[in-house]
Amino acid sequence: MVEAIAFYLFAALTIVMFTITVMTKNALYALSSLAAGMIFISAFFFLLDADFLGVVQIIVYSGAVMALYAFAMMFFDTTKDVKEKNPSKKIVFFLSGMIALLLVIILLTPIISDKVQALHPISDEIGNAEAVGIVLFTKYLVPFEVAAVMLLVAMIAGIILASKRMDESITLKIDQEIEQDEKVAQ
Repeated sequence: MVEAIAFYLFAALTIVMFTITVMTKNALYALSSLAAGMIFISAFFFLLDADFLGVVQIIVYSGAVMALYAFAMMFFDTTKDVKEKNPSKKIVFFLSGMIALLLVIILLTPIISDKVQALHPISDEIGNAEAVGIVLFTKYLVPFEVAAVMLLVAMIAGIILASKRMDESITLKIDQEIEQDEKVAQ
């Protein structure tokens, strides 16, 4: 009974999210509802006891939608109303120090990793998804994290480069309009 209620609830939510995706005119609303719809689709996998596929659905498809989200922010000028505030330099210094400490810990992990034992040794008693998780988060944790950081840096760099190009194109357009107005006035 609970599964049927959950199925109909997630089905309704998925349909609503994809309807918003198709009907809205705002690109960021469309991408947000698309990401929510993908997460609700993963709920169907969890209801069918396919946990690994549910997690892959969230990571792969919702991650791809978030990449689309970043590119939409770059190409559409959706950040024009956003004002940046920096309340305190102490907070920035503290967060920078914590990030540096985290990077040092991540980079020192391979040195220590020979001594680290997995919580559950891989055996025939555990499932395939658990074995993948154990290997991924013990032996291959550092390459996994490095790949994630590289993708994040590439996304941020793309946003910064696109915003600079938008600023340059806006000033160029304004200059062209001023020149046209001057020609008309003469």
